[in-house]
Amino acid sequence: MEINFHGEWLEVLGCGVMEQQLVNSAGAHDRIGWAFGLGLERLAMILYDIPDIRLFWSEDERFLKQFRVQDINEQVVFQPLSKYPAVINDISFWLPRENYTENDFYDLVRTIGGDLVEKVDLIDKFEHPKTHRTSHCYRITYRHMERTLSQREVGGIHQAVQEAAVRQLGVEGRF
Repeated sequence: MEINFHGEWLEVLGCGVMEQQLVNSAGAHDRIGWAFGLGLERLAMILYDIPDIRLFWSEDERFLKQFRVQDINEQVVFQPLSKYPAVINDISFWLPRENYTENDFYDLVRTIGGDLVEKVDLIDKFEHPKTHRTSHCYRITYRHMERTLSQREVGGIHQAVQEAAVRQLGVEGRF
């Protein structure tokens, strides 16, 4: 079965007679097998405005995380993926003794880096055995949707993140 959606025909339900060899290998000799398939991917393409069915077979975390929601009724809007390479930089710093929250750092990075920041991950925690100070190392992934970023361009943004973290969050840089 096909439906016409915005002038294009989309197959949303398919059926047909199975290859006899498959039926025979299942032990159903002298029988006819029917196969049915519901085109859920095609319906999801319409619902989420996804341009290419092959994205559903992707293991790309950038695609998958868009559909991990706490509330099943939450509206999901697909964000296209960039075909350009990422630039990845790490930042490490000693935490202040009090009043530090990871979310403040994430917010600071996104405020400075804007849409160029694809993700921020805490990749390491270290506690100094003598001073008992704690250090965090974050990996920041930068990526532009329409062009390749240079390390020089990202370096300026990354330096602004470092300086703002020291100034606003009271951390001591290890950079």
